Amino acid sequence: MSHANAMLTPKARLKLAQLVVEDHWTITEAAKHYMVSWPTAKRWVTRYL
Repeated sequence: MSHANAMLTPKARLKLAQLVVEDHWTITEAAKHYMVSWPTAKRWVTRYL
């Protein structure tokens, strides 16, 4: 469940992680696409893995 200040919904976080892992985007590209910081994107990718 997301809180009111969450950057993205859980579905969007999943899609970001899948873009990096399955579609071979860089974390930087995915972070920029979803307008989140690199550390945030990296955290979501790590959790997905």
